[in-house]
Parts: sequence; C-alpha cells; structure tokens
Amino acid sequence: MNTMTQPMHSPQSQPATRTGAQLVVDTLAALGVDCVFGYPGGAIMPVYDALPQGTTRHILVRHEQAAAFAADAYGRITGRAGVCLATSGPGATNLITGIANAYLDSVPMVAITGQVPQTLMGTDAFQETDIFGMTMPIVKHSIIVRRPEDIPSAMAEAFAIAEGGRPGPVLVDLPKDVQQAVCEPGALRRPEANILPAPTSESIAEAERLIARAKKPLFYLGGGVARANASEMVRRIVEESGIPAVATLQGLGVLPPEHPAMLGMLGMHGHRPANMAVQECDLLIVLGARFDDRATGKLAEFAPHASVVHIDVDAAELGKLRFAHAAVCGNLKASLATIDFEKGEIDAWTRSTAETREKHAPRYDAPGNGIYAPAMLKTLSERVGDDFVVACDVGQHQMWVAQHCRFSRPQAHLTSGGLGAMGFGLPAAIGAKLAEPDSHVFAVCGDGGFQMNIQELATLRRYQIPVKILLLDNAMLGLVRQWQELFFDGNYSEVDLSDNPDFVEVANAFGIEAFGIERREEVDGAIDRLINARGPILAHVRIDPEENVWPLVPPGKSNAEMMEKRHDA
Repeated sequence: MNTMTQPMHSPQSQPATRTGAQLVVDTLAALGVDCVFGYPGGAIMPVYDALPQGTTRHILVRHEQAAAFAADAYGRITGRAGVCLATSGPGATNLITGIANAYLDSVPMVAITGQVPQTLMGTDAFQETDIFGMTMPIVKHSIIVRRPEDIPSAMAEAFAIAEGGRPGPVLVDLPKDVQQAVCEPGALRRPEANILPAPTSESIAEAERLIARAKKPLFYLGGGVARANASEMVRRIVEESGIPAVATLQGLGVLPPEHPAMLGMLGMHGHRPANMAVQECDLLIVLGARFDDRATGKLAEFAPHASVVHIDVDAAELGKLRFAHAAVCGNLKASLATIDFEKGEIDAWTRSTAETREKHAPRYDAPGNGIYAPAMLKTLSERVGDDFVVACDVGQHQMWVAQHCRFSRPQAHLTSGGLGAMGFGLPAAIGAKLAEPDSHVFAVCGDGGFQMNIQELATLRRYQIPVKILLLDNAMLGLVRQWQELFFDGNYSEVDLSDNPDFVEVANAFGIEAFGIERREEVDGAIDRLINARGPILAHVRIDPEENVWPLVPPGKSNAEMMEKRHDA
C-alpha cells in the first residue's frame, strides 16, 4: 500500500523514546481523533495510563457495548471513523454487538482492544479471548500489532480502511507487552486514499439507455447515499429529472417527506404509495442499496415489471440478490456525475404516483384520549425542524419514527438497520450529541430496549450531555407482541413488561430530570419541555399496549400484500 509520511512531532518536541501506549495516544491525535468512547481494564491499562497526556477526549461509558454504539453514531454523523476502546476478554466481547451493527450498516469505526501479552496468547490466560478470530466475519479488516514501532502505521491503516470505499469497522488488537514496550517513534505513515474503480463506459451507456426508454422509472435510495455524502447531488438529480423516489430505512432523509417526489419508505412497514410504486414501475434506479429482505418482501415478486440500474461502490452487491441490467460499480457521487438522466415521457406516471401519495397519506385522528405515538413523533420532529436528530432503539417505536418523523438529511436518522439491535438508542444519542453539539438530539426508546443500556444515564449525568429521551412505554415487547397477535394465534409468550420500574424515579436516581405523561392533552407541553431543557431529560410516555404498527407486509409475502389496520377491531 502506498503511504504518505509525516512527522509524529515537530523536530523541537521529538521525544527520544515512547511506549507503545503513548504512540497509540499520539497517533489518535495526529489522525485528528477528538473523542473516543471506552471502559478500562487490565490489558488496556497502559493506554489508559497514557490517555491524560494526549489531546483526545475520552468518554467513560458504563458498558463496552455502549462505547461501540456511541462510536457507531459518531461515525454515521461525521463520516469519520468513530473510536471505541476496551480491554481483553469480556471487554472485547462486549464490543461485538456494536461492531456487528457497524458492519451491517456500513459505518466507519475503529475498535481498539487490549490483549494479553504475546507470551500468553493461546494459553487460555486470564481474560484472554481470540477477539481477532471472533470478529473476522463482522469487520472489514483486523490487525494484531506485534511491535510498538508498528503502532502508528497500523492505526493509520485501520482508519483508512474503515473510512474508505464501503465504510465499516476495523479491529486493532494490542497485546499488553506491545503497549508497554519502548521504541523510538518514527514518522506517521498515512496510507494514500484508495482510488476506486471508475464505472465502465458500457455500464453508463446501458443505464442511460434504460432511463431514456422507461415510462415508469423510480429511484430506490439506500444508506449508501449518505455514506457517499451524495445527498445533495441526489436531491438535485431527482428535482431535475422529476423521477419519483422511495427510500429504505437507512435512506430516509435523502429527500424530506414533504418533497413532491418522495413516496416514502418501502418494505415491511413501508408506506403504501412507496410499495405500490415499486410493484408498478418499469425501471428501478438503485442508489447505494442492497435489496434487503425487509425492504423487498418476497424477492421473487419484488418489482416484477422492472429493469434494474444498480449503482454501488461494492461490486459484491451488484447482482447478488437481483439481476442488474446496468451494474454501475464505483463511488456513488462520481458515478452519478457521469450519467445523463435524460428521460422519456413520464408525466402520466408522476401524476399517478402523486395521486396515490395523496390518497394514502397517514391519518393522525386516532380515537380516544390516550397518546398516539405516531402523532406525537410527527409533531416533535416538525416542531424541532432541521436541527432534529434522533437515535432509535429497535421495535414499534423505531418503525413509527421512520414512518412519521421528518428528517432533513439522512444523518439525522440514526437507527440499527441490518442488525436490529435493541439498546442502540441511548448510547447512539450520546455519540450523536458529541459529534454534533448544536443539534437537538433525541433518543427515542421503547421500554424494552431502554433497559438494555439504561446504565448510560450515568454517562449523561457525568458529562451533562443534553440528550432528550422520549421513552414510549407500552409495558410490552411491542413488535414481538404484534407478531404473536397476527402470526402466532395470539400466544403472547414472554412479552409482558408490566412489572417495569417507575422510569421517572429511575432517571431521578441517576440525577436526570424526568417527568411522565399519559393523556393526549399533555403532549404539547411535554414537547415544549423536552425542546427547552438545557440538560439531559427523560419524558416517560405511556401508550396503548395494543397499538400496532401499520401497514405491515407479512413475512414471506410480496410487498403488494400489505395488511392495514383493522378498523372494526
């Protein structure tokens, strides 16, 4: 790999020797890392001993999984690798869920783990686990550093790989003896940016031919648009071409929901206009998406009349699940810049999709006096405006956020898509707020997921991170209960959370301001209180345990077979 060399220190301050741990801290600073999330332990203790000497801020979380989730959110918002730090053994294994989450959602991350000394590796030593082997399927690359003088180049390589091409996590495993060893520091060798292959002229020509002849073209926007920092370009292309668009869960925010071309989210809990358009279109223009099963439903019946133009940086995704008539491999922005989106006559198609969108617009006039979560989320996001950023846990509330919140950009919607990891919301909100201090960052949590990382209230308190927590409590594992109702004959097995604690008292015990509401007339005041709070705050919102997420495509069914709310229930 080609490298670019620069001094680690100015000539006047060049130290004679440095420990490996000090080189870790020096390199983080040289690479511009301003924040890391971690938890100390024996095998990483030399690095923690050196941390106070550096300029990188360390955030002490209360569980290593939270460190990985916070680093994940930091990476999603900034586009730079988020960094998490843990010791060997249980510390490293506690990172695994967060590493897998970053891998499946293509998020840049560098996970640094301590390891037992090299003389003890392979001996089942205290707190030894083969984290290198355990994470191989869920990282872009792994590095075990064997000599202290290799630390700067290894770290620089890790960041370059994590951030380059299709982003993802990289593991750097540091044996304790390497951290403690002393060496003369050399220059930091930064790998040159990998030059991605340019799309072929043949694939571009075929894409242009398909677009020009299509009568019912449709953009299919995925998370790769945000990863490529291509949202503004895509918006301009959509507006100039007039071609309607749908988005995956990770593609939300590329077009705001009020945009006239935006038909909504497709898939299992997608908007009906989006799913109908996909089933009727004759051309899918797929930008940075991977035909995930939750988006496509029954794949054999997905977009049955459509040819496919698929543009992606990862050649492995092209043709993996759906044949691409034009497979355009390369950086998304560079690829889009080479394509002429000159289209045929599509006015009848755009009128039809606009009419369908208007006909099937969501309704918020739910009966009763209880709090209707979709209406509250919609109002909250609109009241906050373009500064609204949300980090979600996984479940019904996650789908309501996706369906009903307004996002001005994809970086404002942080959600665990591919892995679907409960417990993501609160630590991700911490990472988001530290990455973007001027935004209004909300953690939208369910009562199940919130309790999986509830200890991070202590992190909020310690650093006074002004995250706003909207806790939607239905005393149930709501999405599991919904599936049991619809597909398991109402056998509600192990979903009852009616013995939840008093979350307001729990938050107060952590030193966090908190309040509760349960009636619809309390919603406006609660939203005002959340928005105006200067520090961290929790709103405990009781909602109907029998409320379901609609629409719903049953598992194994086509997206054309959407179930709607039973109004006679």
